[in-house]
Amino acid sequence: MTEAVPIPSTAAPAWPAASVAQADVSVALCTRNGARYLPAQVASICTQDLLPREIVLSDDDSSDDSVAVVERTLAEHGLATRIPLTVMRNRPPLGVTRNFEQAIRACRGELIALCDQDDVWHAGRLRRMVAEFERRPELLLLHSDARLVDGELKPLGQTLLQALETRPGELADIAAGRAFAALMHRNLVTGATTMLRRTLLDTALPISPLWVHDEWLATVGAAIGRIDLLAEPLMDYRQHGNNQIGAQRMTLRQKIDKALGERGDKYAHRVRRSEALLAFLQGLGPRVAGETLAMAQGKLEHFRFRAGLPRWRPARVLPVALQAARGRYARFDRGLPAILQDLMERG
Repeated sequence: MTEAVPIPSTAAPAWPAASVAQADVSVALCTRNGARYLPAQVASICTQDLLPREIVLSDDDSSDDSVAVVERTLAEHGLATRIPLTVMRNRPPLGVTRNFEQAIRACRGELIALCDQDDVWHAGRLRRMVAEFERRPELLLLHSDARLVDGELKPLGQTLLQALETRPGELADIAAGRAFAALMHRNLVTGATTMLRRTLLDTALPISPLWVHDEWLATVGAAIGRIDLLAEPLMDYRQHGNNQIGAQRMTLRQKIDKALGERGDKYAHRVRRSEALLAFLQGLGPRVAGETLAMAQGKLEHFRFRAGLPRWRPARVLPVALQAARGRYARFDRGLPAILQDLMERG
């Protein structure tokens, strides 16, 4: 397989002198055929009351003028020289996770804001998040809620956390510094809402090829330090049908269809992911607490259990009931929905 190699486009400009209106923040912007949505996203960055120090754009083999749109929008707001733009072009494309990893590696700021091409930041978003990092030097990663909107930015009547059906206990764990325990249930971190401290990269890179970038960065951050959530919408998160990774609350019909679907090899894949995470954390030695390693081991054992369930559904009832009684579905999964899925899925 041919490995994508970034084609140099714009050399990294000189780092500009700081000003009262700029923070030591790099924006890692990834694009692929996003010309339709990029003017609104880049404009929302340009109109922040606290500007970033640079934008690093990694374009994944766009066939439209995505890069030119970014350059033009910066110029229209008079920021072409004030916010340096570094551009990398990938041919062939790297894919979403490797594209973001490339952009993140090229960032020079102390803080790095991940940025999708099709969203819109609310006014004051950067200032709100930067203030949290300044107040809490131990914080490695911060994410937020977002307002869900359609392709034309019309509100869909719910937020990201509502669409994820986030439970009070999960929010309480994150607020109390137990984010790793919350992430052992499921991922709650959406990259587009995320800002991270660059020191996290010293440990978290390279990203495991079995993981998505945001989930990996958050899980590693929670394992070695503190990550947190701002439960307030700080951006509009477009849901337009072509999202590479989107978020919408499933209807009852969709939940039933999912519960009755084919098991396939998804649990075997989750076992491999969990094995990769556990091995990675074990390799960090004393930086990872024993309790954290025990949770990662428990998650792996739970997925091995799910992957090994018999094909004949009646034979699953007793082992699933025992696993539930031990609290495994509550600690390492989504509780009742996962129990029902294990009882009802075909194959």
